[in-house]
Parts: sequence; structure tokens; C-alpha cells
Amino acid sequence: MMKRDVVLGSSRWAFGWLAACILVILTGPFVSSAQAQQNDDALQILKAMTDYVSSQKTISATYDTDIEVVTDNLQKIQFASSGQMLLSRPDKVRASRVGGYADVEMVFDGKSLTILGKNLNKYAEIDSAGSIDELVDRLRNQFGMAIPGSDLMLSRSYDELTLDVIDAKHIGQGVIDGVECNHLAFRNNDVDWQLWVAVSGNPIPRKYVITSKAVTGAPQYMLRIKDWKTDVPVAADDFVFRPPANAKKVEVSALANIDEVPQGEAPGEKK
Repeated sequence: MMKRDVVLGSSRWAFGWLAACILVILTGPFVSSAQAQQNDDALQILKAMTDYVSSQKTISATYDTDIEVVTDNLQKIQFASSGQMLLSRPDKVRASRVGGYADVEMVFDGKSLTILGKNLNKYAEIDSAGSIDELVDRLRNQFGMAIPGSDLMLSRSYDELTLDVIDAKHIGQGVIDGVECNHLAFRNNDVDWQLWVAVSGNPIPRKYVITSKAVTGAPQYMLRIKDWKTDVPVAADDFVFRPPANAKKVEVSALANIDEVPQGEAPGEKK
């Protein structure tokens, strides 16, 4: 059977799932040759990125995610999904994710959140008046879910990301989708995480990788952000949920099969 300990969703603890092995890289010869810079430089770049992102009134982006699962015989299986996000501060967001096993949309209008399992033709509504930050907290703490990349989009993102950080490094540069980026690496007690931030122009987050040190096999979660746009014109009905024909309204618990990772055994795994 497939282990259910995995690296999951947009965040250090993402869309209801998460876990992940950069330790050897960070402590080995590579770091010496790259002359990684400690703490201050990495934190300054992170702060510039979070200040920029939190100051944007509207943001739209597309993204790709990869999430790893470790089977009982220590084989890593990777599941891939793609999606898009539209955010309007302080209290509106629409996000979607489609993969091989689920097609999900989330719409938040400042008063309630609607989650649609398109592959199930079922949806659930949650009363959740408040800001996007408050929504993210409630999803994480009450339902074990998160909007993809929510750690990077919060108004208090810097405080959240640096909470419990015990080491920070500016590894050097890397190129993501043709864009030169600063490569940052951070360590917490339970997870390691990396972030690639655009060097030129605005400090846009381009790639986010989370590694769990507490799970056998150290599975990873990867978020790659694309098509980043700000000052996007939005209309009120952009955040109005309209259920598909014949869609059934259900309790949130009835939407169990909307994870990026399929329930039960890994496809192709022998019983």
C-alpha cells in the first residue's frame, strides 16, 4: 500500500497534503564551491519578495505542481497537476487545480468559500467571512487544506515563512523558465524549503520546493509559478460561484477524493 505521508499543496503544509532531501546538497561540497551566503542576504531577498507580493492589490498566475509519494517498498511516485489563481485583496480569490485524479475549483467572495469537485460534479460551501489570510488559516487548521502557494501570497507572508527557520542561505543563481533567479534555501526542524526569486525587475517568486525530513524517503513538493501578472482588472462576478448543471451540493467531508494524490494504492502498485 502507498504511504499517505507526502509533501502536499501551495504551502509548507499545502492543499491538505505535504512532506519531502536537500540536506546533502546544503552541507556538502556544492555549498562550499557556490560560496553560499548565510542568513542576512537570503532573508533580505525573501523580505523584498514578500513585501512586493503583499503590496499587490490583484494577482493572477498559472502554476504547475509535482508531489511525491513514497511507497512501502521505498519507490518514489510523482503526481503532476496544473492550475491557475486570481487574487484580489483583501478578501477574494479563485483558484483551480487539475491533475490525473481530480479537477478542483475554489471560489472565495469574502463571505463564503465554495469548493467544487468537477470530476465528482459535487460542491460544498463553507461560511468564512473575512480576509484571505483568515481563510487560509481556517482551511489549514480546520479542514487540512490550503490554496496552492498560499504561504507566498499572505499579507504576513514573511513572518509565516520565517517562523521556526533555523538556517537560511543564498545559494546563488538559477534559471527558471528562462528567468534568472536568486536561489534561496531555508531549514526548519521538520522541513527544508527552497525558493527561486527573479533577479531583474520585480522580485517575483518563480519556484518553491518543500522537503520533509520527518518522512521516510524525504518526498518533495514543488510549485512552479508562471504567467505572473499584477494590476489585473477584475469584476465582481469573477468571484461568484455558479454551479454546473446537475451539480450536487454536499458537505465538505463528501469531497474527500479531490487530492492531487489518488486514494489507496499507487496506480500500478501490486496488491
